[in-house]
Amino acid sequence: MADIIFYHNPMSRGQIIRWMLEEVGAPYDTEILDYASTMKGEDYRAINPMQKVPAIVHNGRVVTECAAICAYLADVFPEAGLGPREEEKADYYRWLFFAAGPLEQAVTNNFAGFTAKDEQQRMFGYGNYDLAVNTLANHLAGRDFVCGARFNAADVYVGSAVLWGTQFGTLPKLDPFIAYGERLAEREAYRRGKGEDMQLIAEMQAAG
Repeated sequence: MADIIFYHNPMSRGQIIRWMLEEVGAPYDTEILDYASTMKGEDYRAINPMQKVPAIVHNGRVVTECAAICAYLADVFPEAGLGPREEEKADYYRWLFFAAGPLEQAVTNNFAGFTAKDEQQRMFGYGNYDLAVNTLANHLAGRDFVCGARFNAADVYVGSAVLWGTQFGTLPKLDPFIAYGERLAEREAYRRGKGEDMQLIAEMQAAG
């Protein structure tokens, strides 16, 4: 049994963590959960009371929330080189938390059709959708990755948001997003993880 147990459903944000685990390269066991049954069961609720995937258990310790899992894995497997170097730490933490906070809120509220009135915007961490989206796009313009020339764990999380958003229309297909996504999609770990999850999805759909 591997030291990492990965609780997952391929039709979820778990694809982010699949990619991260493939980048890390440490062995892991995957437990596939069903939305209607095992994800709501007592065994899994003891791991994540939110009844959501993904989650990991590493040497008996539970970690949930995709950004936290990415940062945790980068930290506990330093040999993978996915944590920030000293000069990268400001951008690493800034944009990892920006994507998990303001950008996530802006995208989900926009998808739900909620637009804050001008007088309400100061109550929201993102202000408005266009401001959040353009802030990230402007940061990515003219650079290869979140922290500059080197890929790290922040790119797994931020990149997943960009790749998913531009594919499904929750983010506009701005030039910086498209160029960034194309670079990320060339990574072997991304392709390997995506391939595994697409195969699982096909098997689940075939089984009904």
